[in-house]
Amino acid sequence: MFVDERIVTLFKRNAHHTLTYWSVFFSFGLCIAFLGPAILDLQCQTNSTLSEITWVFFAQQFCLLIGSSVGGIFKRTLFSALAALFVSALIISVVFAIIPVCNNVVVLAIAMAVSGLAMGVIDTIANIQLVTIYQKDSAVFLQALHFFIGFGALVSPLIADPFLSESGCGNHTGNETEMIHHFRSMLRNSPIAGHNITQIPTPHEGGEAEKSSVHYAFWIMALINLPVPIAVLFLMYREQLIPCCPSSTPRLLDKDELAMETQQGAEGPEQENKEHEAGGHGNIFSCCQNDNLRRLPVSFFMIHILGGMVLFMTDGIVGAYAGFVYTYGVAPPISLAHKTAGYLASIFWAAITAGRLLSIPLSYRFKPVRLLMFNLAGGIVTGLMLLIFYTSSTFLFVGTCLCGLFLSSIFPCMLAYTEDILDYQGCATSVLVTSAGMGEMVMQVLVGSIIQSKGSYSFPLCGMIIGCIGFILFIGLLLFHRMHRNYLTGTSKKSAMVEEPVAEQNGSAKTGETEKKEMS
Repeated sequence: MFVDERIVTLFKRNAHHTLTYWSVFFSFGLCIAFLGPAILDLQCQTNSTLSEITWVFFAQQFCLLIGSSVGGIFKRTLFSALAALFVSALIISVVFAIIPVCNNVVVLAIAMAVSGLAMGVIDTIANIQLVTIYQKDSAVFLQALHFFIGFGALVSPLIADPFLSESGCGNHTGNETEMIHHFRSMLRNSPIAGHNITQIPTPHEGGEAEKSSVHYAFWIMALINLPVPIAVLFLMYREQLIPCCPSSTPRLLDKDELAMETQQGAEGPEQENKEHEAGGHGNIFSCCQNDNLRRLPVSFFMIHILGGMVLFMTDGIVGAYAGFVYTYGVAPPISLAHKTAGYLASIFWAAITAGRLLSIPLSYRFKPVRLLMFNLAGGIVTGLMLLIFYTSSTFLFVGTCLCGLFLSSIFPCMLAYTEDILDYQGCATSVLVTSAGMGEMVMQVLVGSIIQSKGSYSFPLCGMIIGCIGFILFIGLLLFHRMHRNYLTGTSKKSAMVEEPVAEQNGSAKTGETEKKEMS
């Protein structure tokens, strides 16, 4: 059989939970890639300049980072985790429903900041819950989880396109229209761009405004997202977590809880002490405040730091590539037609989606560390080929596809790898999610400014440099993994040496008592 029967059994046992978390991440993907194509229509709606409207997207991404950082607070109980998911998913639907009536850029920025917080909480909790459920078998299910992000990000522009106005808020000169289409294509499939756009003319200068129907797209988005909080609420009902609506059916996790109790009973209090010392899967701030951190080795901290820095680089490449590949394609020496270059970002997201789907069976057959090595090396080779064939439009499309494939599964593989190293203690999930979001935000600003000052050739060069730095950091992670493994081996040997004399003393005492009884 292609998939182990044990994996299938685990999935069937936790199918309701798993499918709910996957659906939440599909909604997350829709939200994170939906706003970019509608930026010009939102600019017209709020009567703002392009430089002002881009702060809306910065507000969303910045608050997403904050939500990812504090999301671990809600993981303490199943009720708090599912309640946070329900509220966050409902907030996203409400925000998208009210976006069409936000006629002020400040009000729109506040609305998107609230949705960013909700998306950040979803990002952290869904990852933590899947790791908690499947632990050493979580790699397969994390790959599927992140496949749904890519799938949602691929579908969302298809929803928006029919409702976008082609001429902005009015009539323009030919040069203005060309730059507007350039800007829209650059932002399509990218939630954050807004780094070098102050020089683009505002589209609502002169002329009669075209009637925009983008509000229908946002209402459709709200309706598509609405089943997600309903699904979370139904899961809470099945788990008997809603006091006013007790369920007559048995809880889904009864068998799992019985197995966990049996395992904890066999392991004794030592496992509880380990979890207390490491802090568990909490938010970053609670991990840093743990008094027992000083007892842990340096390798424990370096695994967190290096794992986060690798994702800072790789997710930064994802954000920068999706945001600026169009700009690179239309610039000399490639000089693609604007409509042709507009397909680059869609191809990139399609490759990420396909790569995450392909990684589901691969993560079952290969260890995460091998997949990470292969993907990082493949990304560097692709970047090198893009530098060599920088004048070839054909290889730009091929390289875009390869880049999406290699980058697609790095995050879930790194999450599974670091959690496995730390034996599912510590705060790896919160650290990695926060680092990835920060890298995507920072690298877009950095790469955008470099492209503006140094020219289009710096785009693949930046990707190559960032990829090499990420690979070096990954080699450092492997070294500290070995150090941490040696530390754990030495600790276990010391514990065994301490237990042996105690066992011998107990044996001697029992022998002495037996001899006394025989003499009497």
